[in-house]
Amino acid sequence: MPPGGSSTRSCRRATLLTSSEQPRSGRIMEELADALIYCHGKKVIHRDIKPENLLLGLQGELKIADFGWSVHAPSLRRKTMCGTLDYLPPEMIEGRTHNEKVDLWCIGVLCYELLVGNPPFESASHNETYRRIVKVDLKIPPSMPAGAQDLISKLLKHNPSERLPLAQVSAHPWVRAHSRRVLPPSALQSVP
Repeated sequence: MPPGGSSTRSCRRATLLTSSEQPRSGRIMEELADALIYCHGKKVIHRDIKPENLLLGLQGELKIADFGWSVHAPSLRRKTMCGTLDYLPPEMIEGRTHNEKVDLWCIGVLCYELLVGNPPFESASHNETYRRIVKVDLKIPPSMPAGAQDLISKLLKHNPSERLPLAQVSAHPWVRAHSRRVLPPSALQSVP
């Protein structure tokens, strides 16, 4: 086993670091925001967005996998604590009711991890990770592009209602700068 963790985690880190170019990360954020807009429109909250739950199709398109923690919540209000430690939002850790905005937190953590190689609140102990998440103790490396910093800081807000809405994630200048989309999302939907 490699020093400091499992071989799976080390392999995942190595893959992320070699594929963490800005254009790919920006496109992932765009496609993920679009996919979550669809899910939330169907009243589905994923609640476990992380690198291991994202797949790439034959054309390089993003696909969300592992809906094991997801919930169909017509009221979009839940209280169950679930997901992956490094991706848990403050409202889950604090035992508060949560809604689809937990997925916004997760994509902020994901964006950071894609660019830096590790989650933003990762610490030596679970308790320290919990503390850093609840305080939103975010340390952004100075080498991170300003646009990515702006997006991440707008998603990783303690108050869920202050998190950047998914439509604005897709429209964010840093995401748009790396978009490969030619047609608007509405044009990509099949005609009945």
